[in-house]
Amino acid sequence: MLRFLTAGESHGKALTAVVEGLPAGLGVSEDAINAQMIRRQLGYGRSVRMKLEADHVEIVSGAMGGQTIGGPVALRIENRDARADEPPLTRPRPGHADLVGIMKFGFDDARRALERASARETAARVAVGALCRTLLNEFGIQVCSHVVEIGGVAIRTRPERWDDIPSLAEASELRCVDAGAEGEMRAAIDDARQRGDTLGGVFEVIALGVPPGLGSYVHWDRKLDGRLAQAVMSIHAVKGVEVGPGFEMARTPGSRAHDEIFWTRGRGFFRETNRAGGTEGGVTTGAPVVVRGAMKPLSTLMSPLRSVDIKTKEAITGAVVRSDVCAVPAAGVVGESMVCFVLADALLEKFGSDSLADIKLAYEAYLRRIKEM
Repeated sequence: MLRFLTAGESHGKALTAVVEGLPAGLGVSEDAINAQMIRRQLGYGRSVRMKLEADHVEIVSGAMGGQTIGGPVALRIENRDARADEPPLTRPRPGHADLVGIMKFGFDDARRALERASARETAARVAVGALCRTLLNEFGIQVCSHVVEIGGVAIRTRPERWDDIPSLAEASELRCVDAGAEGEMRAAIDDARQRGDTLGGVFEVIALGVPPGLGSYVHWDRKLDGRLAQAVMSIHAVKGVEVGPGFEMARTPGSRAHDEIFWTRGRGFFRETNRAGGTEGGVTTGAPVVVRGAMKPLSTLMSPLRSVDIKTKEAITGAVVRSDVCAVPAAGVVGESMVCFVLADALLEKFGSDSLADIKLAYEAYLRRIKEM
């Protein structure tokens, strides 16, 4: 079983992560991880902290000579914007974990909740996802993302080929494949910034080259679409998840909602459409796995909403701290990381987890078997 834990606070000394279950013999490098860390910090609408935190990951343990050794891999990310002894914060922000954290743990200072609840934690997740991405790449699986909507402005066109999405997304400051929509999104972000407001949106994560048969229909907690939904929903500010055009299919007759099955001698079983988003019955079909996350507007507003001081009980406004106007492009990168983790876990679940060489043998034997069906 592949699993990970993160630790650290938004303005503490460092973020850390421990990844357990990676096979021995996987080539890993800090440079490859840090390339993903940079992607998380980009995007129009981000705050000045992205310039302060030049995130750099250090592999502390679990690798020798550039390869994993089968033990837990520990990662460390120093916080350059570390702070200590700040005054108590008693003005909880609507929409954040400030008040619920105070109530849950009996705090008298919202910082004790918000420091851990902060989306800064996602930096550690991206580092974890980079390791999982490296494993998936060994099997020809590529994971990318793009923004499909910000502030009510949605893309109107997209490439016909899934393979064209990564390069178009990476060339855009908003990770948007529709240049016309991107201009409107930028204008919406500028308008929100002037009003002291924030914007949410929708990102789409796509996994290409995923073989059929990952996941299971046997138990509820082993269904791959359920695992993907939980992983993406766990990202800060994400309030909705769909696999494929899930909500659209709910409004579509069954005759137009499912992917018809075909077979040829050279190709085997295949589908010409992907309305299921790459899964059926909690198991991958061999088509691209498509997961969308709906991100609410961020809860820290420069024009704050009404709140109550937890000590005086006086009506006030929520605290104003440094924040993004829009972080949907970055959320897509975090979404990629969570999808990478779930797919890597499912891959190891099916093909073994001790040695990369042994996993490849099992994987190749499986592909031969299903091709001969």
